[in-house]
Amino acid sequence: MNYPNTLKNLIECFKKFPGIGEKTAERMALSTLEMPDETLELFSTSLKNVKTKIKKCEKCGNLTENDLCQICLDEGRNKTTLCVVEESKNVILFEKIGTYNGVYHVLGGLISPLDGVNPEDINLNSLLERIKKEKIKEVIIAVKPSIEGETTALYIRKMLEGLDVVVSKIAHGIPMGAEMEYIDPLTLELALEDRTTIS
Repeated sequence: MNYPNTLKNLIECFKKFPGIGEKTAERMALSTLEMPDETLELFSTSLKNVKTKIKKCEKCGNLTENDLCQICLDEGRNKTTLCVVEESKNVILFEKIGTYNGVYHVLGGLISPLDGVNPEDINLNSLLERIKKEKIKEVIIAVKPSIEGETTALYIRKMLEGLDVVVSKIAHGIPMGAEMEYIDPLTLELALEDRTTIS
């Protein structure tokens, strides 16, 4: 259908979101016509504020509107356990589970020489400073099971050698209920390496 330019532009904007195709973008754009003015005003203001108010926590790199994020400010957290993640969305994932009570460190990427991402390009120097300054006892590396993830994990482990800190890595393995023939080789290899004794 030949939409007016204003609607066409809105459809194109919605299509820029991950997982949003033409049909969904059309439905979203058309539904805005039915929304109350207050809702659209809030939507518009929220979009602007995301770019102007959201920044990275000065300590851990997580998303915040202040200098420090809510997790870093929370005195009830175990400040001696530090979970290293690739992105802020990983923090949200762990927080939804609700079982981890330590603090985080967001790398902002993974080491990938093929893509031109070197150790100095991600948030590693501040990680080392934090571990020394905050008397961290355990570092949990929670990055994706990929070549870049493994490279980054090995680099962190090497970087922390000689420090009085336990370095652990989340287990990567075969999901519950998965059919073995559909498991990719890297997942299978990691599952084999991370095997545990049946007690």
